[in-house]
Amino acid sequence: MSMNELATVITAAILALLVSSAHAQKHYDSGANDAEIKIGNIMPYSGPLSSLSVIAKVEAAYFAALNERGGINGRKINFISYDDAFSPPKTVEQARKLVESDEVLLVFGALGTPTNSAIQKYLNVKKVPHLFVASGATKWGDPTGFPWSIGWQPTYQTEARTYAKYLSEVKPGAKIAVFYQNDDFGKEALKTYKEGLAAGGPTIAIEESYEVSEPTIDTHVVKMKASGADTLMIFASAKYAAQTIKKTAELDWRPLKFVTYASALIESVMKPAGLDAAEGIISSAYLKDPSDPQWKEDEGMKTFKSFLAKHVSDSAKMDDLLAAFGYSMAQTLEQVIRQCGDDLTRANIMKQAANLKNFTFDLLLPGIKINTGPADFYPIKQVTLIRLEGGTWKLFGPPIGQ
Repeated sequence: MSMNELATVITAAILALLVSSAHAQKHYDSGANDAEIKIGNIMPYSGPLSSLSVIAKVEAAYFAALNERGGINGRKINFISYDDAFSPPKTVEQARKLVESDEVLLVFGALGTPTNSAIQKYLNVKKVPHLFVASGATKWGDPTGFPWSIGWQPTYQTEARTYAKYLSEVKPGAKIAVFYQNDDFGKEALKTYKEGLAAGGPTIAIEESYEVSEPTIDTHVVKMKASGADTLMIFASAKYAAQTIKKTAELDWRPLKFVTYASALIESVMKPAGLDAAEGIISSAYLKDPSDPQWKEDEGMKTFKSFLAKHVSDSAKMDDLLAAFGYSMAQTLEQVIRQCGDDLTRANIMKQAANLKNFTFDLLLPGIKINTGPADFYPIKQVTLIRLEGGTWKLFGPPIGQ
């Protein structure tokens, strides 16, 4: 081999080593290093929706348990969660604190439509991943307009269409009272529900809204009963859904009742309302219900129950869909971070969040899978109808949606 040929071989070998070394290097943005990953969260620990803070408490417990097992790819999760009392100005304050003071890698699982709407533009301008927003609004699935925000649960449109289609088929002469929260969540659900009703089928007798600042909604229920409606569609958060169901029973008003999946909670809604009052109510689901005995021998449910017993204080009170929701969101985020490997940049976080393929987790209902893509920021796109019977939810019909 000539000297020139030898030099060429040596040069090529050195270049190959340099390329290999570059590929093996770890890449980090603010909030990640060899030891930890900082994850930010905002939740209403106080205020009218404080009962929903169970979600974040379970997420914190999940990441703590994960850290006990060594974390993700050798890195511990530093879960930083702040209270916003479900007040958008406070949400903005906490988001700025997470990004500018705590320097988190991403914001995960922040709860609520109006609250997340208040921080969506800020996080997108800052190019901070706004992952798995705990809201079913369609605005979290706009990769062109807001490429740093992505939803998680089925959209309110998917859910509302499901109820409208079912009612149109089984009760075409229904007269409906729609009770909805006066914000983006309630308004979007109402609009889609009305659009989904079959032409010449059910009619809406009254549209009644409430504010989350109201201490009681009794007068609204009285007004809806007076409309002559024989069907009640409740697009309300947990506290107000429970009050509505309870008041219908007190008024001896017995419409066919529907409640949004966000309030289909045995412990937080149905029991406070009264199981007799809630009997027969229809909702939808995409998660297995921990209170439902049909999942007693399910391996995913066993894993979840074992986690609650070992890592969540007073776990009996959290044994409902709120705990399941937080646990399942945390499992989904874990998958995204694992897919990132040693490239823990914000850009790669978003790339992997948009690259979930047929992913399932312990409590996802059979037949439903998570799929995302660069143009698909809606991870869960299907629901199954459920009916409350004897204090537990019973599935009926196949998964509906895409």
